[in-house]
Amino acid sequence: MKQLLNYIVTIMLCLLASTNALAGSQGQTTLTLDLNESIRTALQYSPEIGEAEADLALTSSKLDEAKSYRYPQISVTSLFGPAPGAKQEDLTPVINTNKSFSTRDLTWFASTDMLVTQPLWTFGKISENMKAATHGIEVDKAKKRQKGNEVALEVKKYYYGVILARELQNVLAELQLYMIQGKQKIQQLIDNESASGDPMDLFKIDAYSGEINKYMEEALKGERLAKAALKARLGLADNVDINVSDEKLELPDAGIPELNGTIDRARVQRPEFKQLSEGLAARNALVQAAKSNYYPDLFVAGLLSWAYADHRDRIKNPYINDTFKHTYGGVALGLKWKLDFGITGSKVSGEQAQLNRLESTKLYADHYIPLQVKKAWLEMQESRNNVFITKNAYTSAKKWGAAALANFDFGIGNPRDVFDAVGIYGKMKAAHFQAIYDFIIAKASLEYAIGENPLPQNLQK
Repeated sequence: MKQLLNYIVTIMLCLLASTNALAGSQGQTTLTLDLNESIRTALQYSPEIGEAEADLALTSSKLDEAKSYRYPQISVTSLFGPAPGAKQEDLTPVINTNKSFSTRDLTWFASTDMLVTQPLWTFGKISENMKAATHGIEVDKAKKRQKGNEVALEVKKYYYGVILARELQNVLAELQLYMIQGKQKIQQLIDNESASGDPMDLFKIDAYSGEINKYMEEALKGERLAKAALKARLGLADNVDINVSDEKLELPDAGIPELNGTIDRARVQRPEFKQLSEGLAARNALVQAAKSNYYPDLFVAGLLSWAYADHRDRIKNPYINDTFKHTYGGVALGLKWKLDFGITGSKVSGEQAQLNRLESTKLYADHYIPLQVKKAWLEMQESRNNVFITKNAYTSAKKWGAAALANFDFGIGNPRDVFDAVGIYGKMKAAHFQAIYDFIIAKASLEYAIGENPLPQNLQK
């Protein structure tokens, strides 16, 4: 219920904060969200986070259970039923051994037996299970944070995917304009019966325009898919549409951090390392808890027993115990020892196997996570270099196109040069925005790889 209320409040805040929200058809609402709003909403809605919180609650209950074994346990049994009548005369002066039983002698009885046991020493059964549960809670906290980082990375891909699709649409719209202007220019030359006017060039422009229009449809589809994926990740209703607030895809000012320092940060911050260290501690505790079953439990016990039956005389003799009419109690020191042939050893072996498995996982993580950091770091370098390379390429292609168009106007150029220049310009400008997107996603992947928090400190819950 709390998660649902937080989610509703977030949506209301988004509605109030979205000054550019547009009204669609009846019952339809459009939200304009920035990146942080999108991440925060996704984290509150995410079913993965909900599952992690449920796991955390389960582990917390195990800790509470383990702690409870430190306290006394009370067992109470109450009975009510028929009992045979009995008189004191049957025992004095001698015991009557020939007394027959008759249903007419039946009476009723009621009894209550209470046993209180307080553990004194269990050789680690309680303490080691408490230790395991405590470390397990830290494992689940780190797992929840890991899931949050995964959700944030996914939101960033969708969010910037929408912006990339829009930038590609702008590039294609620019190329469409060039094609329209080129077609008008050639048509004008043909109408003026200029030697530079060739009707075949009109067919070429139509062919180029068809290819551009095809890519435009792909870009539109890409934007719709990215929006749909982002909307699904945010958990918004069908009658809610979304827009992203950023209009331009630009290279961030932040540089590329030093690789070795980044790997060191990953070893400190990455939730998976926290999970492994706490998980190893929990598994070690479980191994010790399993070994403690080799030893007995020492406890102190208190017993109180009461029974009453009508038509039965009370016998006050420590050698005679009347099941149906008595009152007695006492305190004793107890020892409980369960001996088996291989069961405890098998459980210890099973817990040790789980510990060995986790140690192998840690060994894998020690090699794989630095590799993941280096991969994202190299992708940042590559994409940043591609940003400058493609910018220089499309700038040169634009100059090439301007020069080719001027030559064509003077009648000394070939329209093929103009088409080639425009084509290279469009491809390189699209590649430029793709490189910026790749850099942003590589940066987000590096932040994920080193375990950075997905939201600024002032926006975290």
